Amino acid sequence: MPQIDPVRGQLPVVIIGAGLAGLTVALHLAAEHPVIVLAKRGLDEAATAWAQGGIVGVLGDDDSIDSHVRDTQDAGAGLVDEHTARFIAQHSAEAISWLVARGVPFSADPEGPLGLHLTKEGGHAVRRIAHAADATGKAIHNVLLDEVKRHPNIEMRERWMAVDVITSRHLKRDEQSRCYGVYALDIDHQRVETLPARAVVLATGGVGKVYRYTSNPDTATGDGIAMAWRAGCRIGNMEFIQFHPTCLYHPQERSFLITEALRGEGGYLKLPDGTRFMAAHDERMELAPRDIVARAIDFEMKKHGIDHVWLDAAHLGEAFLKEHFPTIHARCLALGIDIARQPIPVVPAAHYTCGGVVTDLHGRTDLPGLYAVGETTYTGLHGANRLASNSLLECVVLGRTCALDIHELGARVDPALPAWDESQVENADEQVVIAHNWDELRLLMWNYVGIVRTTKRLERALHRIKLLRSEIDDYYGSFRVNRDLLELRNLVDCAELIVRSALMRHESRGLHYSRDYPQSLPVSFPTVLMRCTRAGKKPKTHRLSV
Repeated sequence: MPQIDPVRGQLPVVIIGAGLAGLTVALHLAAEHPVIVLAKRGLDEAATAWAQGGIVGVLGDDDSIDSHVRDTQDAGAGLVDEHTARFIAQHSAEAISWLVARGVPFSADPEGPLGLHLTKEGGHAVRRIAHAADATGKAIHNVLLDEVKRHPNIEMRERWMAVDVITSRHLKRDEQSRCYGVYALDIDHQRVETLPARAVVLATGGVGKVYRYTSNPDTATGDGIAMAWRAGCRIGNMEFIQFHPTCLYHPQERSFLITEALRGEGGYLKLPDGTRFMAAHDERMELAPRDIVARAIDFEMKKHGIDHVWLDAAHLGEAFLKEHFPTIHARCLALGIDIARQPIPVVPAAHYTCGGVVTDLHGRTDLPGLYAVGETTYTGLHGANRLASNSLLECVVLGRTCALDIHELGARVDPALPAWDESQVENADEQVVIAHNWDELRLLMWNYVGIVRTTKRLERALHRIKLLRSEIDDYYGSFRVNRDLLELRNLVDCAELIVRSALMRHESRGLHYSRDYPQSLPVSFPTVLMRCTRAGKKPKTHRLSV
């Protein structure tokens, strides 16, 4: 792989994750700082490339910052931080312009603002979604990835996975804890290297793979959230896991998302007999926010004893569907479903992690030198439920502010970091233990911590997670690490964070619905978990307003 030369003797900034958040930070930093980007699988396998709908831009004459903030707050069910929402909305046009300048091929409309075609999605008052047909994430990711690959000051390390951030604890230093670098596994050569860093940026995405059914790629194992938690950072709002209402129900395509924009353009949700059902659940019908639509589908499936419902867009016409949704049309047609003539079988699936590592608007975590951006984080933007297409916008806006803050870091003298110690471990004897625990964890999370929850189910899940954690910790302490083991370790950490957060919320709000607490409280706050990392102390949990 190409090796970059340090700029003025600087340590590199290590960015963990090669999706939109990580690439945005890298491109804003690389003119002045050496950058290393770690991707634990192929460079094109980030969740960004799976995003179909688009990215919010307050651009039209019929739109305003206030309107976007209101829609974000309405979707977030009372837990959106208004300052965060307003800051990101105010920079949305700038973010779109930055992507256009990079060459992202957004769908055009000569009469539209910036020459862009804007679409509408559930929860939005007006058309404000810039998109590239129905493959926006892939279009954005391809353009930025090409630019990053060409940049002489950015080193891309494919099939490298972070193990843990290196903190003062590893150095046995009596000081305010800070981040000095990261231990990273070279997957192909099965060795762990010590990477000193000016700063470490967690941009690893969400935790969808903790559930049996998800729209997320295999990379979504909560690595950044788990590493930050182990390093002593606060974690917020992990009970709010967004289940996308419409994933394709097909044995050959368990993770194929049917974009919300298809409903935004007039698609209907129907029962097997052709009856539309959303009117019984919300006056906005198919354009209600995702949490409401997902619960409605879950309710109808259980009520009628069916495995899926139907999303019917045939009335929109073949020409329209091919022009605006070519990816969905082609993929479904390859599976024998002609969406221009028949409805699409759909089912909810885990889609987006609305909580994560607590950060400010510069990506700063509780640990100096450690930053986080994108789905890995809790910034207050998404509250109890994410408004459609706000996620890509958050990556671009806060990716830039994160880079600016890292640029302003003062010089420091770094100590020599300890090498990874494998003197007390050996090669694993049986990988079946990892596979079995992985399957069990994802199944229990789906059954006990899904769209509708009860206290008893959550308590059962937590009990089993503790047993799994004990087995995984023993395995981790005895054998050399590999990607599957590291991902399982991170998933069990995130599963516990989700369950503990859900148990603390004694109400139903947004994406968290409890049969034991079906009403919303008059006043509610974010759920923030705080870990006490001093020797001999167990993690503590607190609900705080941040």
